[in-house]
Amino acid sequence: MQVLVEKMCFLRYGSEVLYTLPVRLMVGHLPLEQGIGVRVPDRQQSMTNSHPEEYLDLVNERDEVIGKKLRSEIYAEGLTNFRVVNVFVVNSQGQIWIPRRTAHKAIFPLSLDFSAAGHVESGETYDEAFAKEVREELDIDVSKVSHRLLGHLTPRDGVKLFEAVYEIRSDAAPQFNPDDFIEYYWMTPAEIAERIEGGDLAKDDIVPLLRRFYL
Repeated sequence: MQVLVEKMCFLRYGSEVLYTLPVRLMVGHLPLEQGIGVRVPDRQQSMTNSHPEEYLDLVNERDEVIGKKLRSEIYAEGLTNFRVVNVFVVNSQGQIWIPRRTAHKAIFPLSLDFSAAGHVESGETYDEAFAKEVREELDIDVSKVSHRLLGHLTPRDGVKLFEAVYEIRSDAAPQFNPDDFIEYYWMTPAEIAERIEGGDLAKDDIVPLLRRFYL
C-alpha cells in the first residue's frame, strides 16, 4: 500500500540549513525518516548534471579563436582562455542590482554575482551572448533598454578570463530567473566592494571591474 504524505525538506550547504520547504512523497512499506537532507552537489557532479554540453571557443592572448572544447572539459582542465560576458544593471541613483546565485550552481554557489553573466558559446559574438544572457536570466530585451559596452578585457588587464563588460540603465528590478538567483540587492559600487572585501561570497572579478569602471 502506498500513501501520499507531506514532509519538510531541508536544503543544506555543508552543515548549515539554508531553508526548508514542504515536499510530497509516495511511500510504501519503508519507514519515513523525520527529515530529508538535500545537499548541494559537488562541483563535478553539478557540472555534469546541471549544464547542457556546449562548445566554447578557445582564444589566444589577442582574443583570436584557436579552437574549441566542451564546457565540461574546459572546467575539468582548469583552462581560462575562453570568453564570457558580464553585465551591470545600474539605476538613476548610481546603485547596481546585485543578485545572489542559487545553491545548486556548479561554481560560486550562494555567491554575489554580476547582474547577469554567461559564457560566449562557440561561433557566438560578445554582443550576441550579452543579449542571450540578459534575456534568459533577467527577462530583458536589450533592444528595448538603454545599454552600452563598458569595455573589453583580457587577463593582461588583471581579470581572470576574456571578458566583455556591459551596462544596462534601469530603475526597475529585473524579473530574474529563479533557477539562477535567490535574492538581490541595490547597492552602490562602494557598498558592494565593502561587502565583498568584508567576507561575503562573490565572483572573483566583481570588485576589480567595479574599481575599473565605477570607483
